[in-house]
Amino acid sequence: MARWKSLICLLLVIAGPGAALGAQTPQAPKAQTAPVVAIRAGRLFDTQSGQLLTNEVVLVQGDRISMVGPANQVKIPAGTKVIDLSHATVLPGLVDAHSHIFDSLPPAVRFKTSPEAWTLIALHSAQADLRGGFTTIREMCTHGEGFGDAAVQSAIKKGLFVGPRMQITTRGLSTGPKYLGYPGYRIPAGTQNVTGVTAVRAAVREQIRYGAQWIEVFEDGFHTFSPAGKLWVRPSFTLQELQAAVDEAHREHVKVSCDAYGDPGLRDCVEAGVNSIEHGQDISNAELTMMVQKGIYWDPTLYRYCMPQAVEKDHAISGGKYSLCELSKNTFKRALTRGVKIAFGSGADGAPLHHGTQAVQFAALVNAGMTPLQAMDASLKVDPEMMGWQDEIGSIQKGYYADIIAVTGNPLQNISVLEHVKFVMKGGEVILNDLGTSLSK
Repeated sequence: MARWKSLICLLLVIAGPGAALGAQTPQAPKAQTAPVVAIRAGRLFDTQSGQLLTNEVVLVQGDRISMVGPANQVKIPAGTKVIDLSHATVLPGLVDAHSHIFDSLPPAVRFKTSPEAWTLIALHSAQADLRGGFTTIREMCTHGEGFGDAAVQSAIKKGLFVGPRMQITTRGLSTGPKYLGYPGYRIPAGTQNVTGVTAVRAAVREQIRYGAQWIEVFEDGFHTFSPAGKLWVRPSFTLQELQAAVDEAHREHVKVSCDAYGDPGLRDCVEAGVNSIEHGQDISNAELTMMVQKGIYWDPTLYRYCMPQAVEKDHAISGGKYSLCELSKNTFKRALTRGVKIAFGSGADGAPLHHGTQAVQFAALVNAGMTPLQAMDASLKVDPEMMGWQDEIGSIQKGYYADIIAVTGNPLQNISVLEHVKFVMKGGEVILNDLGTSLSK
């Protein structure tokens, strides 16, 4: 316990005062005295129209976009550095609303890894996400590393390390055991485990105090399947406990996400008024309707739960008959037709879904029924709106952060080209340039 108190103190020093509420905006704008950088875009994806514009110029000053428009209308100031992407498709930086940078270590390795080392590993994972084109992520629980995500977020915001913009959930809430292992060989469990309305409220307050911008409740306990294929899920919290978590978080203008596979826990999360449902493989039509009415987002993490490892796990408990993957696809079709706000979240966890490769989720969304444009909108429109950053990220327009990526193909025709990002700029800083283009004056 003493070690964890020391770690919390270290995080507070790194994060600084007001870390919880101050993180509601990505970061403060840099002074507008910075030199201008121009990007020549052969094709530029316009988020607002959903079209590719040709022969565009983007001017970047500091960490913001100062101007964008047709090349014959945007004057590039003399002496400006120019990045030539005239043979590429330029897009806003991608957003992943469900990342797990602290989830790459199996329990056996966690016993041999200090919290400090684990935080460095998480930073490495976040940087892999950035190089993969994801300039913004929502980090969903540290899975036992306390408030380490607050330290990573703060270090990136202060410019100590390169990394994506982040919203964080810190420890997450569940009702499982407080520790894993045996007496004398224990490590903290993956969440802050509480029972009862009073304890839930106290835990929410604590997590917000240390930087949480989302409270993540894990309502998806053990799951199995009936002989007829019906999903059975053991819920973690009561409806009253969930309502307490939502009420306490919303009082502080902090949002709540709910990890839930199916009923009864999922139904209770919707009833309690959470802001997003994570996974949600088995959502009834009545619940989908309620989600639309309440404006609740759905983050299906389709690809992650259809990977062979996940399907094999489900087959092992269902006699090879059923899986969460098939339930997800069925729910997805119904959610799409009912107008549910579907977010882009990969569930990238380091193993089996490696960080920096989560753009495979785009093809999964398209294969499940979305158009390429809808899949891109999930990342560039729905995610920023869900995170409250829709006026900061997700679009290449004046005043937005200069979070810009480029690919060599046309994602509206072949969504898989987003799996091969060749250029990344985050906040005006070039992170990756594999296009062979050079900065020129």
